[in-house]
Amino acid sequence: MAEQAVHIAAVADLPDGQASHPAIVAANDAYTARLHTSLEAVRPLWLRFQTDGVCTAHQHFAWVEGIVARLMPAGAEPLIVEVNNAVTGAPLMLVPLMLRPAFHHRVIEWLSCGVCDYSAPLLADASAWTAQSAQAAWAAVRSVLPAADRVNILGIPRRIGGVANPLALLPATRDSLQTTFGLAIDGEPETVLKRLCRPSFVKEFGKDWRRLERLGGVELVEAATQAEVEQLFGELIRMRLSRFRELGRFDLLTQEAVVDFYRNAALQGLPDGSVRLFGLRVGDALIAVQYAVVHQGTVHALLIAMDQSVVPNVSPGLLIMGRLIGWARERRFDYFDLSVGDQSYKERMGAKASVLAELRHGLTVRGRVASAAIELRNRTEAFVRSNPRLRSAAQGMMRGLRRLRGG
Repeated sequence: MAEQAVHIAAVADLPDGQASHPAIVAANDAYTARLHTSLEAVRPLWLRFQTDGVCTAHQHFAWVEGIVARLMPAGAEPLIVEVNNAVTGAPLMLVPLMLRPAFHHRVIEWLSCGVCDYSAPLLADASAWTAQSAQAAWAAVRSVLPAADRVNILGIPRRIGGVANPLALLPATRDSLQTTFGLAIDGEPETVLKRLCRPSFVKEFGKDWRRLERLGGVELVEAATQAEVEQLFGELIRMRLSRFRELGRFDLLTQEAVVDFYRNAALQGLPDGSVRLFGLRVGDALIAVQYAVVHQGTVHALLIAMDQSVVPNVSPGLLIMGRLIGWARERRFDYFDLSVGDQSYKERMGAKASVLAELRHGLTVRGRVASAAIELRNRTEAFVRSNPRLRSAAQGMMRGLRRLRGG
């Protein structure tokens, strides 16, 4: 396709002193692309797509705004690419990326910083994308991006709200080692678990729930005030860090900036219900906490924590998850997303697995070397996780190191 590029003047007088760098519009036969380096420059369009178009909760403006404000590494900058119809000029898609320095090279990644399960553009509507149209749109995106050594986009879902994800249609995109799980939920809330989950899970859920009821009552509570958000979130952090320390596993919530991001997102999402915190209480004791985000009929269960010391021989995590599926159906949600990871409880529930895709390749010699090294590391980690003996040895070593450090 013939291409041409023109420079557009910088956007001035943006709120909070922000300014968008001079944008570039690159044209081909089908699409044009405009680069923005300020969220404020695209706020109206972003909010329009979020409300009337197709996106995931991980691409809510407030969520991404928190990423830019709290999690961007030093030297990184956001790159939001607006893709338009080359004939009509109508906006079709927003692609939120970032450029960051890595070890002796520069990499283009999704604007996630580890807190977005899914990398999916915001689409203007539910119009179908094909491999050909996706490739042409991505060519327009690539033409406005600054120089970098490699592209590293992970967590690409095949579909966004029933629409094919253009990123997943690209020839260079391939299956990743990441798997996500979820349940399509329908029908009456009272019977949703019995109808959709595995009989063994339903039996276990019922037995444990009745046991908790005999201990003084069990209740699913939702944070409805800022004070309740702070209380439930504080318990989530306490339970989760204690559990992960015991298992010898790394958790992003050991990082103060990440904790601050999730806390702020929960407080900001309280008024419109886009971020929700739930607790499972037995008598006066809290035994599990679930952090969730919601959008367009989907509940995304992101962070879960539990305290198994309160009531031994029950699974607080499965109980709060099962109860939340019923809660979601009561409010007419039609999909319950169990997030990324192949934890055994997801299959025990009967959730359906979906392999995520990735777009990662070197653009320069330096980038190709870095990509090969990262690929080797990831496959080694996956091999260790898939081998129970190696995984157990690795976890034991991590627990030993933490004890030596006094943690």
